[in-house]
Amino acid sequence: MTQLKQEDFIEKLPTGIPGFDFLADGGLPKGRATLISGTAGSAKTVFASQFLAEGIKRGQNGVFVTFEESPKAIRKNMRGFGWDIDKWEEERKWAFVDASPQPGEKPIVTGDYDLGPLLARIEYAIRKYSAQRISMDSLGAIFSHLADSAQVRSDLFSIASALRELEITAIMTAERTEEYGEISRYGVEEFVADNVVIFRNVLSDEKRRRTIEILKYRGTDHQKGEFPFTIVPGQGIVIIPLSALELEQRSSNIRITSGSDELDRMCGGGFFRDSIILVSGATGTGKTLMVTEFMVGGVKNNERCLLFAFEESREQLYRNAIGWGVDFEKMEKDGMLKVVCRYPESTGLENHLIKMKETIEAFRPNRVAVDSLSALERVSSMKGFREFIIGLTSFIKQQEIGGLFTSTTPSLMGGTSITESHISTITDSIILLRYVEMYGEMRRGLTVLKMRGSMHDKDIREFTIDHRGMHIGKPFRNVTGIVAGNPVYVAQSEVDRLSTLFDDGTPGSSSLG
Repeated sequence: MTQLKQEDFIEKLPTGIPGFDFLADGGLPKGRATLISGTAGSAKTVFASQFLAEGIKRGQNGVFVTFEESPKAIRKNMRGFGWDIDKWEEERKWAFVDASPQPGEKPIVTGDYDLGPLLARIEYAIRKYSAQRISMDSLGAIFSHLADSAQVRSDLFSIASALRELEITAIMTAERTEEYGEISRYGVEEFVADNVVIFRNVLSDEKRRRTIEILKYRGTDHQKGEFPFTIVPGQGIVIIPLSALELEQRSSNIRITSGSDELDRMCGGGFFRDSIILVSGATGTGKTLMVTEFMVGGVKNNERCLLFAFEESREQLYRNAIGWGVDFEKMEKDGMLKVVCRYPESTGLENHLIKMKETIEAFRPNRVAVDSLSALERVSSMKGFREFIIGLTSFIKQQEIGGLFTSTTPSLMGGTSITESHISTITDSIILLRYVEMYGEMRRGLTVLKMRGSMHDKDIREFTIDHRGMHIGKPFRNVTGIVAGNPVYVAQSEVDRLSTLFDDGTPGSSSLG
C-alpha cells in the first residue's frame, strides 16, 4: 500500500470568520479559489471583505479586486464593521484593483474586452504587497462585457490558474437569481473554482433568514447542510454552526434552590445545578414570579444571576419585584444580578442568540433566566426558532449553569404552546402552571411534569400569590383534567375509589396527581 505523504493532503487556511472554519473543517483550501454565490443582499461582499480583514489581523496581506462598487464605496460600507481599510492601505496591507465602471464610461462591446491586462494588474498587486489572500467581487460584472460564455470560461480559467500558480487563496463572488436554483446566474463560474459556497437570504413567514452552505470542497471534507448566520455591527458575519453542539457537557448531582422551599421538596430537593427548567403557563399564572424567586434564591446563596426579559421593561420588572418584597435594584447595585431587557423585534433571532451568549460570557452567572421564550417566536420562522432554542440551551449546559425559561400557553386553561413542543425534549425539568375553575372561582394549580434524573412529587398542587410571593398548598383531590385544560369536579367517593385502585403506596403516585 502506498503511504500518503504530508504534501498529498490539502492544507487549510483558517479564515478567522466566526463559525466558518468549523463548517469548513479548518478553513479554505490553501492556494485554491472558492466561489461565493448568492442572491442580492446575501452578504457576499461582506464575506469577501471580512476574509481579507481577518487575514490582515493574522499578518496576511490582501488584494481586493472590485468589478462593481468603487473602492470609495467599499471603504465607507465596511467601516461600520470596524475595518479601517484606509489605514490598512497606508500600511500596505490592503490593496485595491479597481475594475469597476467609471462615471461616463461607455460599455465595451464583445470582442474588445480582454482580461489579460486585468490579470497583469492583479499579479502585480499580489507581488507588490506580498499578498496571501485575494477577493474578487463580483464575477457577474464581467459578463456584462462578454456575451460569449466560452470566452468567459476560458478567461476565468486563466485567472484561476494564475492565482493557483501564485499560491494565493482566493475568494470569487457571483450572483444567482434564485435561492434554490442554479448555482450562479451565468452557469459557468462554478466550473472554474475548486470550491463552491452558497449564501441564501430566504424569505419565510414574512421573515428573512440568512444561511450558508458549503456545496463543494474539492478533495477535502466539510460540514454538510445549511447553517444560519447573521451580520453583527462592529464584527461582521457570524455563523452559528449547530453541528458543533455536542452532548459532552458533564452532569452534576449538586442541587440548587428554586427559591421556594415547597417547590424544592416537590422536585426532590431542588433543581440540578446544570439543568434546563421550563415553566409553562397561561398569562397571569405566575411565570415571572417564579423567575423572580429563582433569581432571589440564587442571590441568597451568593450566586450571580442573569435575567433576560423580552416582554417587560426594567421598570416593570422592578415594580413587580417590589410588589413581592424583592429589591432587584439593590441586587444589581451589589453586582449579584444583571437584568437585560430587549424588545424581540429589535433584531433577528440569530443576533439575539449571539448577544445573549456574549452577555453570559462577560457576566459569568451561576444561573440564567429567560422570560419569555414565547415572545421570541414572533421574530423567526419555526425552523429558526428551534435552532435558537438548541443553540441557547446547549451553550448554557456547556457553561454548567442552571437555566430557567418561561413559555406562554395559547389558552387560559392550558394546552401546549409552540415553544413547549420545541423545547420539551431537551429540558431537564418541566413545571406546568394552570388555572383551575372551581365553584365559579378561578384558582391556580402547579405540577412538576418532568424531573430528569430524580424522583418528584406528581401531585397537582394549588398555589396562591400575595405580596410575599408564591405559596404552594395542598393537592387538588376533587378535580381531574387540569393539565389538559378541561378541569372536571369529581365527587369525594369517586376519588377515594380511584385512589384505592391506582395508589402504589408512594407519596404523590396517584394517577389523579
